[in-house]
Amino acid sequence: MPQFLLLKHYRGAPDLPEPVPPMDQWAPEDVDRHLRFLDDCTTMLKESGEFVDGTGLNPDRVWVQYGGAPGATPVTTDGPYPETSDLVAGWYWVDVASRERALEIAAHVSSGPGPGGKPMYEWIEVRQVMFSSPVEAD
Repeated sequence: MPQFLLLKHYRGAPDLPEPVPPMDQWAPEDVDRHLRFLDDCTTMLKESGEFVDGTGLNPDRVWVQYGGAPGATPVTTDGPYPETSDLVAGWYWVDVASRERALEIAAHVSSGPGPGGKPMYEWIEVRQVMFSSPVEAD
């Protein structure tokens, strides 16, 4: 069965129908409601047997590049324009019967509640995973 990553973005996706402030500006009950929704999505995917992995990501990040010579310190940067670059908030990795099913799940995730409990209609990026099974941890 095909596998897909359903990527949630802090920024870098198309504009939303209505602007939504960054989550660190939401009321605590709105954050809790949104996180419960994401937990419910995880439960739904586990129960259907489609869940492979999923997690939220901290917005802090660093870009790393090989330093050149053996033993050289890696080169790091926060990116050329960190305030405008894509920033992934997290993902679901799903193993589904079809691309259409991945799009259906992404649409459901898109309906997650934002401030005031209203659906955000956030854009979810869908990308097919190009290998057949997750890497097993030792």
